[in-house]
Amino acid sequence: MTTSPENIPTGFDTLGLAKPLLAALADVGYETPSPIQAACIPVLLAGHDLLGEAQTGTGKTAAFALPLLQKIDLKRAVPQALILTPTRELAIQVAEALQKYAHHMPGFHVLPIYGGQSMVVQLRALSRGAHVIVGTPGRVMDHLERKSLVLNNLAMLVLDEADEMLRMGFIDDVKWILEHTPATRQTALFSATMPDAIRRVAREHLRDPQEIKIRSATSTVVATSQSYCQTHTGQKLEALTRILEVEDDFDAALIFVRTKTATVELADKLEARGYSVAALNGDLTQGLREQVIERLKAGTVDIVVATDVAARGLDVARISHVINYDVPYDTEAYVHRIGRTGRAGRTGRAILFLAPREMYMLKLIERATKQKITALTMPTPGEVANRRVAQFTQQIVDIIKTEKLDFFFDVVRRIEGENDIAAREIAAALAWLATRERPLQMPGANDHAPREVAATPVAVAPAPTFERKPAKARPEESYPAAEPRRERPAKEGRSDTPVKQRTFAPGTLARYRIEIGRNQGVLPKEIVGAIANEAGIAGKDIGQINLFEDYSSVELPANLSDDLMDILRRIRVRQFALKTRVMEPGEFVDTRPPRRAAPARDGKKPDWKKPDGAKPAWKKREH
Repeated sequence: MTTSPENIPTGFDTLGLAKPLLAALADVGYETPSPIQAACIPVLLAGHDLLGEAQTGTGKTAAFALPLLQKIDLKRAVPQALILTPTRELAIQVAEALQKYAHHMPGFHVLPIYGGQSMVVQLRALSRGAHVIVGTPGRVMDHLERKSLVLNNLAMLVLDEADEMLRMGFIDDVKWILEHTPATRQTALFSATMPDAIRRVAREHLRDPQEIKIRSATSTVVATSQSYCQTHTGQKLEALTRILEVEDDFDAALIFVRTKTATVELADKLEARGYSVAALNGDLTQGLREQVIERLKAGTVDIVVATDVAARGLDVARISHVINYDVPYDTEAYVHRIGRTGRAGRTGRAILFLAPREMYMLKLIERATKQKITALTMPTPGEVANRRVAQFTQQIVDIIKTEKLDFFFDVVRRIEGENDIAAREIAAALAWLATRERPLQMPGANDHAPREVAATPVAVAPAPTFERKPAKARPEESYPAAEPRRERPAKEGRSDTPVKQRTFAPGTLARYRIEIGRNQGVLPKEIVGAIANEAGIAGKDIGQINLFEDYSSVELPANLSDDLMDILRRIRVRQFALKTRVMEPGEFVDTRPPRRAAPARDGKKPDWKKPDGAKPAWKKREH
């Protein structure tokens, strides 16, 4: 079965979901299911196995999470569902989503388990009991072998991003886990692509699965320039207001958020900062919705904050900017959103805000729009001050050219004569009076920024203007500084947020030494994963890896920067810091004996009491 956006039901209440789940969806403002949710939820609720082909970011987490939650028996605190993910980041995201959807299910408990987290902490949590386990293959295998995770009561198993698990070398682990689960379980397998290896797993371990493929509504958005701004939640509002200040060719903006509540909250915050703004959401009557659109067309409103559903059918030629304040649930929604600009032969501008944990969506969106999305940094206070001074200067020049100022010349001369004040001082005081509601200089801006602007030609493109209302907030709240980022305790062995992938010019590789080897049980893929995840070095930029007894060597791009070397030194694999350094010429000598063939897997539990304490070669762990 292939599904497209045209098949979407009008609401989640048509899918057979229980009232507590519908209440949770209403709390977060979800109004209409995505295509994959509409297709998968009824199938899973009916108890069928499912083989789903859909890209990351299409909303598939809710597609399997909601039916899974509906089948949970809250009175039994034993693992009733297992979700396997390829990475710990995805495991955490899925666990958080389950907790959100189970908001009205008192007593529900989900437990994420993954490598890099303390085994003691996980053992303690498992002993307390959990209804759903979300984990990476290697760590799930560890707990199954320890008997700390028992799946006798498992009713449902989900394989999320199966093709990614195949690419990372976990497919044998997945098969092993499937063999250690009850044959009566319900299984859902999701994959962006369907290579032969994934189809073999489906044939062997799924029972007469319903196959669902989501057709992507991808397109090329030719007339729209796209940028993204990576920022933390606490800085997003400040970043938005600064970007609005410095954007060229601004006429009107459509800002997308995920929930109805967020439309009102963001509109109120922008209005307090002097913007002419209105909220557009599903709670508005048709009459009020039409009023907002007419005001936008007429120019009495410059910014509309909307949800996806409320913005359907919106066609206003003066929308010059579409801003994705919240990331859309899938790439199709993104394409539909930015299609609201660049109309009537005009060019448009699309800006996407991404938190560090949402950066995975960037490549998916680039693939959908067939365009490169350029990075946009949050303007500094000095850049905003420069822009305000340029606007103010342009306004003064225009007034001198177009207005009769004889009366005001007399006023200035009288002030000069009666108070012995120079004309320059009078002009400065008048400038302060004219801009006190919107100060030219933000807190933190360079004190000399106006002089820098004055040295540049004034004849710039007309700066964007906004309808301003009398400020409701205290003067110091008109342009607040960015909220301080909340400090979180660092997680052992990894950074708090995914690292943006670095790029390197083609060139030679150098050999580096890391202080972990065969005696520590490390695998090459664990080294690759740690370097890729923590240092942002892509797999294609990592060369040969040689394991020795107490250390290893790895080929990486030559002449790495000091800050990157510092990261590489601090990365931990299997609780050991890599302490990476460049190997000296002649230091590398491969003295290893020929590698023995890995023992065949015969379904029997391996002998863990080997003289050298080595683990079986087929065992794989996630990095």
